[in-house]
Amino acid sequence: MLDRLRDIVQAVNSARDLQSALDVIVSSVRDAMATQVCSVYLLDTDIGSHVLMASEGLRKESVGHVSLQLDEGLVGLVARNAEPVNLEDAQSHPNYHYLLETGEEAFSSFLGVPIIHHRKVLGVLVVQHREKRSFDAGEEAFLITLSAQLAGVIAAAEATGAIQGVSPSGQRRADSSFSGISGASGVAIGHAVVVFPHADLSIIPSRQISDIDAELSAFATALSSVRDDIRALSESVGQQLRPEERELFDVYLRMLDDDALGREVNELIRQGNWAQGSLADVATDHVKSFEQMKDPYLRERAADIKDLCSRVLAYLQETESTKQREYPENTILVGEELAPSMLMEVPREKLVGMISVKGSGNSHVAILARTMGIPTVMGVIDLPYRKLDGRPLIVDGYNGTVLTSPSEATLARYGEVLKEEEQFVRGLEALIDLPCITPDHHRVSLWVNTGLMTDVVRSLDHGAEGIGLFRTEVPFLLSERFPSEREQADIYREQLQAFSPKPVTMRTLDIGGDKSLPYFPIEEANPFLGWRGIRVTLDHPEIFIAQTRAMIRASEGLDNLQIMLPMVSNLQEVTSAIQIIKRALRELQEEGLDVSMPPIGVMIELPAAVYLTRALCQIVDFVSVGSNDLTQYLLAVDRNNPRVADLYSAFHPAVLNALQHVVTAAHAENRPVSICGEMAGDPGAAVLLMAMGFDTLSMNASTLLKVKAVIRAMTLSSAKALLNDVMQMNDAESIRSCVDLALYNAGVDRLLRSSRTN
Repeated sequence: MLDRLRDIVQAVNSARDLQSALDVIVSSVRDAMATQVCSVYLLDTDIGSHVLMASEGLRKESVGHVSLQLDEGLVGLVARNAEPVNLEDAQSHPNYHYLLETGEEAFSSFLGVPIIHHRKVLGVLVVQHREKRSFDAGEEAFLITLSAQLAGVIAAAEATGAIQGVSPSGQRRADSSFSGISGASGVAIGHAVVVFPHADLSIIPSRQISDIDAELSAFATALSSVRDDIRALSESVGQQLRPEERELFDVYLRMLDDDALGREVNELIRQGNWAQGSLADVATDHVKSFEQMKDPYLRERAADIKDLCSRVLAYLQETESTKQREYPENTILVGEELAPSMLMEVPREKLVGMISVKGSGNSHVAILARTMGIPTVMGVIDLPYRKLDGRPLIVDGYNGTVLTSPSEATLARYGEVLKEEEQFVRGLEALIDLPCITPDHHRVSLWVNTGLMTDVVRSLDHGAEGIGLFRTEVPFLLSERFPSEREQADIYREQLQAFSPKPVTMRTLDIGGDKSLPYFPIEEANPFLGWRGIRVTLDHPEIFIAQTRAMIRASEGLDNLQIMLPMVSNLQEVTSAIQIIKRALRELQEEGLDVSMPPIGVMIELPAAVYLTRALCQIVDFVSVGSNDLTQYLLAVDRNNPRVADLYSAFHPAVLNALQHVVTAAHAENRPVSICGEMAGDPGAAVLLMAMGFDTLSMNASTLLKVKAVIRAMTLSSAKALLNDVMQMNDAESIRSCVDLALYNAGVDRLLRSSRTN
């Protein structure tokens, strides 16, 4: 059975479209299970029915024309309960619904299993038999296993149809919606520009072109270059090989012939797809075909095709890289996994939104998007992004959704939302020069998180009182090597001067986890529990001392520097780091610089650090909670994994109790305590943090005025009453609802994170 299962899955994976995949399924399963009927019903939400999409054994004319309401018949029973139904005599079951058009009255036995993808039932896979027959446990298990394997393929095929404006049953549709996770709030309307790393055939998008002749010429040149490479390789090593091995080079050259792969690629280019996309499509089809072959020798040729096509792709991309990429107005950047460098390639005035198939709302690129104020949706794992290039899109960063093929009515509705947002932001600007003080005169300091010089300008424009987190890794991420001490000092000096005399808190290099340097790769099975933060810099004191020297050098004459240590788990790490900082200070003083020891603080990001807060406060000057990582580690939820994103919540009772513990312990040692995670920029969460006693809230500049508005609207006494209420609750959802209600009652409900687009 395992071999049959593998063969069916491979055949379905090779299908060109949804209907071809379904036809393969029903034909292969009927043969594998030696039964007389196999059918697939798919849920079409546009008509609210399960549609018979493919069948072997039922009347062919009924396929695509017969449907069952959501709860109708045995198919509806399987879908509703999301579990198999196995009947020896289906017609005697109370849920049996006779479909005249199918001719199914001739069949007695019925086995139906749900097709489930990410907890959603996509449809039902059914086998039927003429005689009364009880399908055994092995057959049922086979069908369940098969449906689980095929669910992703069917979901992907359906999604491709959806962005092209077609439902599973062929109905025209608009406003196809794909769910992800909010990365940065706001709404963007624009056109998709798909970006991707080089030399990977599997992620090259389709892209329509106007200059077909130029693409044909580029492909011909690339093909010729690879042929020349193969001939040169054959001549250089040919004498060392046996005759049959040398023949492989001739095989490769024939594969690259204009009448082989070359002809197929040229045909697709003439249909309007660019050379890279056409090559990727042809290569994928051939690789899948060879991988299914029974003969081991032929099956291994799949790797040869992939290698040859990758070589051609590399030449095509080399040619493409010499061209200046043109980005349209209202660009929405789309990629499998967006990186900060990809953002920087787009002119800021043209970039209106971003979509990343991988990652979550708390990944590094999402934090950067919030810093830049770009509406972003992360973790849209079912989005067939390769087909999106050039298409109109709507990014709903409030709800974490992406809309493709938007209708005129939807475009108009979201256009109104954009106008409302602009008016709302202009209304908040009146708060810039006002103090962040509650109606009962409690003062809260609002600082900002930065990583780029452009962040500083925006932060000062929003009335920030200091920098609670300068991410020093951002210049490292944007560089092709470790920046020198002088280069770092110039960058840090800009930040310190721009904010002087306000304090600037610089976090020492925090790489590892989801932040890796291309020139300093860290390969680990579990990077979030591995070599990151202070662990890396203590293991490489040459990097650490150069950075701390650069920080202190940059602070000369300004004296507004604070240094913060990330990923601390024990006191020894802190004392070792302080010794290195003191050494850097001593060296600079010996060089004649007029500098002094800056305040040193630690980030509370690990559960271990939570319970060491009081001891840590005895050796440092301040503490700051990094709520993003602290939430991740307390809940054991990878914040970059969209599959578990719904489990990640800073409103979890365990997180709130940990935060209160940190504040109480820090204040017991008379140390100031701040919070610089994304939680600080949530207006509702900010009320709870104020009530807990946090001295400073540090956030992205784009959320600062919203937080100031809610703090100026709520008294400290009402915030403490709210905190007392939520601390009695046992789940994050109830806490979130309670906080939202409190904001609503305070008249600041427009600051809620939920969307205003519904």
